[in-house]
Amino acid sequence: MDKRNIYADNAATTRVSDSVLNAMMPYFQQNFANPSGLYSPATASAKAVRQARADIAKYLGTENGEVFFTSCGTEADNWAIKSAVELTGKRRIITSRLEHHAVLKTCEYLKSKGFEITYLPCPENGIIEPEELKKAIGNDVAIVSVMLANNEIGTIQKVSEMAEICHGYGVLMHTDAVQAVGNIPVDFKALGVDMLSLSGHKIHAPKGIGALVVRKGLNLPPFIHGGKQELGRRAGTENVPYIMGLRQAISDATTGIEERSEYVLCLRERLVDGLLKIEMTRLNGDRADRLPGNANISFYGIEGESLALLLDMKGICVSSGSACTTGETEPSHVLKAIGLSDEWAKGALRITLSEDNTIEDVDYIVEMITEIVGKLRASSTLWKRTIG
Repeated sequence: MDKRNIYADNAATTRVSDSVLNAMMPYFQQNFANPSGLYSPATASAKAVRQARADIAKYLGTENGEVFFTSCGTEADNWAIKSAVELTGKRRIITSRLEHHAVLKTCEYLKSKGFEITYLPCPENGIIEPEELKKAIGNDVAIVSVMLANNEIGTIQKVSEMAEICHGYGVLMHTDAVQAVGNIPVDFKALGVDMLSLSGHKIHAPKGIGALVVRKGLNLPPFIHGGKQELGRRAGTENVPYIMGLRQAISDATTGIEERSEYVLCLRERLVDGLLKIEMTRLNGDRADRLPGNANISFYGIEGESLALLLDMKGICVSSGSACTTGETEPSHVLKAIGLSDEWAKGALRITLSEDNTIEDVDYIVEMITEIVGKLRASSTLWKRTIG
């Protein structure tokens, strides 16, 4: 039998779509002028960037937000948090242990500079209760940063309720929506947040382009100093081809999202049902309130990395955690935050499906995981000790 080629790691990155590539191509050679120039080809590039900015704001459901283009979601997260403490002069930040390293490492850096970091407690299902924020918040807080959808376990947070609590104290609210955009409807106005981060390569745009959406009237200090690009907030020549690609990607991602999500959800449920038939296996995170394509499963008694590598040999691409933590030997910080032991956390596998996957893909993944888990457990000391 020919080796399969099944990609099921869409939370890590996605392929560039044909429509995105087509939208980008004219801006590499024909319409290549620097948007900061005064001649007509340059003003045409500047007009294209302005239109992309306006269109993305529209696709994200806001007339009350400004779009600033960045190199990635990590830069957008850094900008949001660091600008908030500079803008407000306050010394405390509230976040959670579930956040992406882009947020956690930024907070660790600020802690080293004397800022206080408060982490909200997280229950086993991975969904933080807004009541916990009520207990922790105060007028001394510069910003609350809680991601809309988790990159490892896919759980969806009650961000709009948190934003309402924040604004009652005059506190800024930021959400990392890198995993959410394109997978669930994202409406900036309805969320009520002050800042929202997103990344292109999660929605079929290329790597190297993202955005920070900022509430109008919130005058963030510049993040990169130099020229007056990005409305004077982020210096550096605009990456026009990638900006046009991001515009197309968000247009595609927000069109027909309900039908696409329903299809992917059906695939995920079939996958989870199949995998939970394996002995001593658990789904991590809430089963209902999670991204439609996300399945994070722990298999007791084995190493998730070994399972992922053996699946690769069968033509299946999945991950044992966040793509940003590849090579780390410690268990996932997200799984530890929801209370998993090292044994359960190290046996985790993240499978993230998309509309490109099929029922046949899912059935093959279940078949191969079932077979490989059995082989790995046969040589696992931990498994033998557990089952006696």
